[in-house]
Amino acid sequence: MTTRFTKKQIQQARQADLFSYLQANEPVVLKKDGRNYRHREHDSLVYVTAKNFWYWNSRGKSITALDYLMEIRGYSFAEAVSRLIGDAPARASPQAAYSQNDSKPKQQRPAKLYLPWPKKCATGYFKYLRKRGISARVIQRCRELGLLYEGKYKPKKDEKIVPVCVFVGKDEAGKIKFACMRGIYEQVKKDVYGSDKAFSFCLPPEKPRSSQVAVFEAPIDALSHATLQELDGWKWNGYRLSLGGTSHVALFAFLERHPEIRRVDLYLDNDCAGLKNARKIQAMLRDNPGFKDIRVGVHPPREGKDYNEMLQIRLQQVSKNNRRRREKQAAFSM
Repeated sequence: MTTRFTKKQIQQARQADLFSYLQANEPVVLKKDGRNYRHREHDSLVYVTAKNFWYWNSRGKSITALDYLMEIRGYSFAEAVSRLIGDAPARASPQAAYSQNDSKPKQQRPAKLYLPWPKKCATGYFKYLRKRGISARVIQRCRELGLLYEGKYKPKKDEKIVPVCVFVGKDEAGKIKFACMRGIYEQVKKDVYGSDKAFSFCLPPEKPRSSQVAVFEAPIDALSHATLQELDGWKWNGYRLSLGGTSHVALFAFLERHPEIRRVDLYLDNDCAGLKNARKIQAMLRDNPGFKDIRVGVHPPREGKDYNEMLQIRLQQVSKNNRRRREKQAAFSM
C-alpha cells in the first residue's frame, strides 16, 4: 500500500533540521571539529555551525535531513518523510541501524552503469590515441589494467553505431564504477549513464606506496603527462587522476580513500575555467581540516591549452630537431 503525504507534510520533511535530527537519533555520529562538526562515518560530511547547513565535500553538495536518510541511511522516500514528520517509530531500519561498533551503513543503490559493448579486433582506439601523441607503452599499460578499451556506442535509436574510446574508473575492489567516452571518428564526449564521479579514471603509479597524485581535467591529459615523462625521461611516481571536468568531487573522494597522499599537483587547463577552479580546489583543500597536511601545487601547461596540446607541441619540436640533425649529418657526409 502506498503511503500518501500532503504537500505540507512533504515540505515539513524537506525543511527538517539535520543537526537536530542527529542530536536526537544518532548523537554518537557527531564529532566536534573546532566550531563545526563532522560525521564520524563520512568524514567529508561537515556541519558548518555559522551557516547552519551540512556540506558533503566528497559529493560536492549540501545535504538535508531528507537527503541524509535516503542517500546515506537507505530509507525510501516514504520512510524518510514518515520518520521526519514523526509518523514512524523512533527506531532504525535494518539499513539504517548504527552504533559505534557497526560497519558503514548501506547506502541508496546508485543507477546501474551501462557500459558500451567492447568491439572485437579493435584497432581504432589505438590509432586515435597515437594520433593524439600518446605513447604505445602508456596505451598498452592502460589496456592491461582494464582502464581503457574500444567500445560501440549508439547515440540514438535511429542512428548508426560509432566506435569510442572508453576510459574506465574502478573502486578499491576493482569493480567498474565510472566510464567516459571519447569518439574516435565522431564528436562524442560524455560520461556513461550511471557513472559515479567519485571513482573517475585514475592511472595508478608503476611502483606501489606513492604519496602523490597529479590531477587533470580529462583522461587524455593524464596519459599525455605520462607520455611527456617517458619522452623527457624525468622521474616521477604517482597517481594520475582525471576529474572529468573541473569539479573537485573526484579528487576529494580519492583523498578519502587514500589517506597516505601528501602531495597534490593540479594540472588543469590553461584557460579561465581551469585556472579559476585550480585555485578554488587549492583553497578548499587548505581550508579542510582533513586535508590540512597535504601540499598543493598548481601547474597549468607551459604551452597550449591543456597537457595534450602541450604534448603535441613537444612532439613537433622533437620531430623538427630530429629533421635538422639528419640534414646536418647528410651535409657533413657529402
